[in-house]
Amino acid sequence: MEQEKKIWIIGHKNPDTDSICAAIAYADLKNKIGEERYESKRAGELNEETKYVLDYFKVPAPGYVADAGAQVKDIEIRETAGVDSHISMKKAWELMKDQNVVTLPVTTGDGTLEGLIITGDIATSYMDVYDNEILARARTQYKNIIETLEGTLLEGNEHAYFTKGKVVVAAASPEMMEEHITDDDLVILGNRYEVQLCALELNASCIIVCANAKVSQTIQKMARERGCTLIVTPYETFTVARLINQSMPIKYFMRREHLVTFGTEEYVDYVREIMSKERHRDFPVLDPDGKFVGMISRRNLLNMKKKRLILVDHNEKSQAVDGIGGAEILEIIDHHRLGSLETISPVFFRNQPLGCTSTIIYQMYQEKGVEVPKKIAGLLCAAIISDTLMFRSPTCTPVDRAAAEALAGIAEVNIEELAKNMFQAGSDFKSKSPEEIFYQDFKTFFVAELEFGVGQISAMSREELGEVKQKLLPYLERVLSERKLDMVYVMLTNILEESTELIFLGGQSGRIAERAFHTHMAEEADSLTLKGIVSRKKQFIPAVIAEMQEV
Repeated sequence: MEQEKKIWIIGHKNPDTDSICAAIAYADLKNKIGEERYESKRAGELNEETKYVLDYFKVPAPGYVADAGAQVKDIEIRETAGVDSHISMKKAWELMKDQNVVTLPVTTGDGTLEGLIITGDIATSYMDVYDNEILARARTQYKNIIETLEGTLLEGNEHAYFTKGKVVVAAASPEMMEEHITDDDLVILGNRYEVQLCALELNASCIIVCANAKVSQTIQKMARERGCTLIVTPYETFTVARLINQSMPIKYFMRREHLVTFGTEEYVDYVREIMSKERHRDFPVLDPDGKFVGMISRRNLLNMKKKRLILVDHNEKSQAVDGIGGAEILEIIDHHRLGSLETISPVFFRNQPLGCTSTIIYQMYQEKGVEVPKKIAGLLCAAIISDTLMFRSPTCTPVDRAAAEALAGIAEVNIEELAKNMFQAGSDFKSKSPEEIFYQDFKTFFVAELEFGVGQISAMSREELGEVKQKLLPYLERVLSERKLDMVYVMLTNILEESTELIFLGGQSGRIAERAFHTHMAEEADSLTLKGIVSRKKQFIPAVIAEMQEV
């Protein structure tokens, strides 16, 4: 029985320090107070500031999740055992009836999928008219023949194979048999001693005696001396002739090429699309090593278990991990404006006008009466420092400052020293590409049928921001094209001067920014200076959205 899957706690794409630290801390709290198991995840690459924080407090980074949509491993996979390619068609048919399936996977000893055998293949083998050499071409094992005919081996090796000759029913006289039997043939006959003797003298490789007829010691000895396999079956000649082809190995009929298989990591949306184009009823599932694990059908898609998520530090669908529509959202803990995210059923939604989600998580520790571990306290403190720009942001409240100071005491860190080291780590842009810099803190928004993006880069000096600006200006065109945005803005925020230089591209982005902040761009300038503007959430986004709604 598969154990219950963990509930993921995850922040937004292009995660900042708050979204990562809040996810880690909330997973710790939920595991201490909840009955289920929780695990922190991330929806993007870590920025340098966050890496520094995690390294400083010696906390491993959450695992990366590219898509939260349901995967094949979330479906109830039918654990159908693989069968050996040498079993008979009759055996395969019996297994299908016993298991109530229409498809059997054919696997090797190490679990590698060799092929598939379906009821249609078996029906074809029964109904088609084959020549009398088909048994040899299929390399039929004597063991299969004995099993199919419910026979008894008197002489020979059941593990040997019938590989040469044809199948002959010896119903005629010995004189007539000489015209039809040649070396290595398999001969089906009755209880007549002279016919049995004739078949042996004509060098038959296998003799099947029907109706449990008695076989003399002389015939048995002669068969042993000539290397002839001797089998006795209770079935009469007609039935043996009808059943004999069912002893052929499924290897001869199974489908080997163009098999439609799915990996456990593949997403259900893709699987559903492929299934809609195929006529098969069942499809094999392979693990990441390519080994067979079971079968799924269209019916299994109806009973899939969606991934269960708790979102922290966001409630915009555009900022959420890909595939969020195919997941079940249980909770949202955030401090931003209400966004576009919709849920199928009611969820626990906690949204407070604070400077940082981690402040809310700290409050929840207190409300639940749970002691904050030293490392977790360090993470939460660092997140508050980051999101409030060490209390300089207008989003910062007395509650945030008090929480940071209390957490710093638990973590035994100096706030100013930690802030300085964090911001320096986060503003080390020399070795980074424009893409890495741009996407380290970037969010998209929808308003008035427009989609626009806002990135924010914070640093301690004008020089650092000047270098970033020169890298990003030519990159904005690519962002507009690749992300199909109407407008894009980047806030180059000077933490010490508490101001932002704004660069932008697309549509009426410049005009909107000028009107939103009641300023004008100087001639031949490529940016706007916004004094006192350091918060994307509380200062920039509300002003820009209000202006867009007026345009």
